[in-house]
Amino acid sequence: MNALIIIVLCLFTPLLILWLTHRFPLLNKVGTIIIAYVIGCVLGLTGLIPDTTEVHKVQTDIATYTIPFAIPLLLFSSDIRSWTKLAPAFIKSTLLGILGCCLAITAGFLVCAGDDKATFANIGGMLTGLYTGGNANLASIKVALSVDDTTYIITSAYSTLLSAVYLFFVIIFGKRVLRLVLPDFPVEKSGTQNSEIGNNSESRDQNSELFYGLFRKDNLCHLAQALVLTIIIIAIGAGIALLCPDNMFQTIFILAISTLAIIASTFKRVRKIKRTFEAGTYLILVFSIAVASQVTTSTIGNINPSIFLFITIATLGSLLMHVLLSALFRIDTDTTLASSISLICSPPFVPVVAGAVKNKAIIGPGIAVGLFGYAVGTYVGFLLARLLMLF
Repeated sequence: MNALIIIVLCLFTPLLILWLTHRFPLLNKVGTIIIAYVIGCVLGLTGLIPDTTEVHKVQTDIATYTIPFAIPLLLFSSDIRSWTKLAPAFIKSTLLGILGCCLAITAGFLVCAGDDKATFANIGGMLTGLYTGGNANLASIKVALSVDDTTYIITSAYSTLLSAVYLFFVIIFGKRVLRLVLPDFPVEKSGTQNSEIGNNSESRDQNSELFYGLFRKDNLCHLAQALVLTIIIIAIGAGIALLCPDNMFQTIFILAISTLAIIASTFKRVRKIKRTFEAGTYLILVFSIAVASQVTTSTIGNINPSIFLFITIATLGSLLMHVLLSALFRIDTDTTLASSISLICSPPFVPVVAGAVKNKAIIGPGIAVGLFGYAVGTYVGFLLARLLMLF
């Protein structure tokens, strides 16, 4: 019964959010993504969603299964020619983000390690892999460094909590704060206007009801075409990923479906399918509710102060160092946010940030940043752990 309630909440709350933002202009200015995260947190923290293992599994499953469908839908309308103009800034931002992460983790290690250098060096290595690649890299470094299960579980749990805090900050305050020190996104380079996510080349009248008209009868045929194409891409992507080692499945799967969706977007017929971006963003709202509602009062209890402080410095320090380096090299706000969130929270969160900053041009390059992080994260994390042991 609980599982059914969670599924219904995750599927239908976004529809309520879309109706509210269509009905009330003030809420539309706040943004659908931010509202989804706020509602999700309220549901989790107030206990309206039960804090049980069964419920968490359902929430995780919803978040896991919506993203493979969302990414192709979001990319079908992409103009990949504009990405070449964005590439230099994103390449710089990626390298600066990885460097900033390593500097922040080193600083946290020096502050918190004390006499237990081995444990904190291992945690530092795992965090580096996690914040430049993702959970696959975290697990790989755990094995490579022979980290005990308790340390691994604590690191994973604390980083999940702090990554959620980090994500909420970026979504709600990120652009407002970072633009105080970073330049604005160069609209002329992207060939697209910064607008509410889901905006495309349709007229202003159509844009006023982008999401509200998503399930209109005349759009259902387009949505069906997009869904069939998405399912084909997912099936091919999963088949490719199954040919690789198990610990690489997630990385290869995301890379495969993203690549196939980008290839599909080069065909004019695919780009002309209506409402694909809006459909993908609806799934991102479902994903947002499922993720945010996992924040419960028990999640923030039983904290180990030293390790928690270390991971706090690593998480928030990574953003701070990235921003400072971006300011030095004049990387714009949206590029910095997209690359930072892709590295620290993984590529599926890039569309969430794109929605918050109202700029869909950063989605494709932002996902590419995270995929690069997947590729190098294990190596960087292992190397940093060994270097920290020398302090």
